[in-house]
Amino acid sequence: MAAVDVVVCNLVTLWRIPAVRNKFPWMFLVISVVGSILKESQLVPDTYFSSSRNVLNVYFVKVSWGWTLLLLTPFLLLSNAAFSRNAAFLARRLLSLVVATAVWYSCTQTFFYIEDATGSCFKTVSMDRIDNRFASKAECRQAGYFWHGYDISGHSFILTYSALFIVEETAPMACLKTASWSALQRVVLNFLYVALNLLVIIWVWMFICTSVYFHDLSHKVLGTATGLLAWYLTYRLWYHKSWSPGLPPQRKLREQKRHP
Repeated sequence: MAAVDVVVCNLVTLWRIPAVRNKFPWMFLVISVVGSILKESQLVPDTYFSSSRNVLNVYFVKVSWGWTLLLLTPFLLLSNAAFSRNAAFLARRLLSLVVATAVWYSCTQTFFYIEDATGSCFKTVSMDRIDNRFASKAECRQAGYFWHGYDISGHSFILTYSALFIVEETAPMACLKTASWSALQRVVLNFLYVALNLLVIIWVWMFICTSVYFHDLSHKVLGTATGLLAWYLTYRLWYHKSWSPGLPPQRKLREQKRHP
C-alpha cells in the first residue's frame, strides 16, 4: 500500500499548486476552441476515439454522472466525517450532490428541448427531404430517419462540469494526513481518491476527443461554457453563502476540532 500512499501524496501536491487549480477550469474552454479549429482544418486523423462506439464513450461517458456519483458520494461522506460527525453538517455537505445532480438534469434536458425545438426530421442523411410527421428527435430516429437541430454538446458540458465537481469535492484530502483513521478507512479513502483522479483524467481525455472529432464549434463552446458557469455560480459564488451546502472543509483538523 506504500505505492498508493505515494500516488495519493503526489496527486495532493499537484492539486495544491495554485496555477494548476486556477487554470484547470479555463483549460476546457481553450481545448474546446483549439480542438474545433483542428477538426475544421482536418489536421487530426481518425483514430479509435473518433468512433462514438469506443469503450470509454460507451461505458464511461454515456453514464458519466453515474460514475461521478458512485465514487464521489462515499468519498464525500468519509472525508467530511473526519472534520465533523455532526449529522446536520454531513447532510448539508451531501446537498452539494443534490444540487449538482439538479444542475446536470436541468441542463441536459434544456439541451434536448433546444435540439427538438430547432430541428427537423429528414429522410436521408444528406438532409434533402424533410418529413414533417415527427416533432422530436426521439420519434424521428425511432422511425429510422435523421434529425438535425441545434445540438449543444452535452458531452462538453457534462465532462467539464463533472471534472470540476470532482476536483472541488476532493480538495479536503490535502488536510487529512493527520486524521485518526483505521487502516481500512485509510485504504478506502486512498482508493476512492485515486479512482476519482483517474476519472478526471478520463473526462479530460474524452473532452479532448469530443473537441477534435465531434460537433460544431458553437455547440461545443456553449456546452463547455454552461459547465463552467454552473461550476462558477455554485463553488465561486453561492457556496460561500451561509444558506448554501457550503464549500468542502479545508482547514487543518486541529483547527476544526477547536471550531466544530
